[in-house]
Amino acid sequence: MRLHLGIGLVCAIYCLIAAECLLAEVRLKDLVTIKGVRDNFLIGYGMVIGLNGTGDGGSEMTNASMKRMLQKFGLNTQKEISTKNVATVVVTAKLPAFARMGQKIDVTVSSIGDASSLAGGTLLVTPLKGGDGEIYAVSSGAVSIGGLKQGAKFATSGRITSGAVVEKEIEFNFDQKNALRLSLNNPDFTMSYRVEKIINNNLGGKFAISKDATTIDLMVPAHYQRKIVELVALVENLKVNVDNKAKIVINERTGTIVAGGEVVLKEVAIAHGDLMIEVGKSAGTGGAGGGGGGGGGGAKGAGKGVKESFFYIDQGATLNDLVKGLNALGTTPEDLIAIFQALKQNGSIIGDIDFI
Repeated sequence: MRLHLGIGLVCAIYCLIAAECLLAEVRLKDLVTIKGVRDNFLIGYGMVIGLNGTGDGGSEMTNASMKRMLQKFGLNTQKEISTKNVATVVVTAKLPAFARMGQKIDVTVSSIGDASSLAGGTLLVTPLKGGDGEIYAVSSGAVSIGGLKQGAKFATSGRITSGAVVEKEIEFNFDQKNALRLSLNNPDFTMSYRVEKIINNNLGGKFAISKDATTIDLMVPAHYQRKIVELVALVENLKVNVDNKAKIVINERTGTIVAGGEVVLKEVAIAHGDLMIEVGKSAGTGGAGGGGGGGGGGAKGAGKGVKESFFYIDQGATLNDLVKGLNALGTTPEDLIAIFQALKQNGSIIGDIDFI
């Protein structure tokens, strides 16, 4: 067997699996979103000035933008304008839920011309529009690209902290709602039912109804009318046991394996190189080693100069048990990927395998 093994990665996989096997209590605020309570994306077109010769140069778009801007100040010119210190940019931002007039938000500035760097530039006043074409914020300020050493690789994009001021609010009478719709970030029927149950138990009645794997509708109790914030504060801090689907995610390019949930193994025997694996009712043949969850393991000769490693594990054991045993035998991540693929193809893994 190869001894220059990625044991650290295998140990990490074991730790992940062991952690998943223990039900963890998580707050609802980390699992669900409330309908209507979300960010809104804003976008605008503007110019960054004051660059040290790193602008768009003779770009036709930049020249046209400069001429239009100068015309607004009463300066009409038909000559070409040197724009090596100017860059045309797209400005984007997220308008938070319940944002109020005068509130400041961060913006991202990205070059759309030939500028090589936005370092040291200043964004001119730029209106930011929503999907409906209305102006919701106005941005301007000095552009930061995150430091010259780190930002040099991505010097054509930067941020302005608190670089936009909200000019228009989105009307949302949240405190007058009679019902709320909660949506699970990761759809799951078991979790949807658990959320319904934990909410009803704490509110003392049938107020929450699980509609499907994602949606839980919550009727506002009479004593919480016009006190929606108090109700949401109570609900989002309730804790529920998280239940994840049995799944293994494999990135073959990097050799990364992440296993979650109770991935169960059926009875099977596998020979991989000089490694022999048997999952079944048979007990081990004795000797040292062996994976947790049942069975013992050992090694014995198989021909001259050839050494085989055997690992036995009881049927119905989880992937936790298998990985623990394979770790003891010094299996590489590449071996694990091949073994998991074979087990899935054979139908011996009760769970999904996703390749990314």
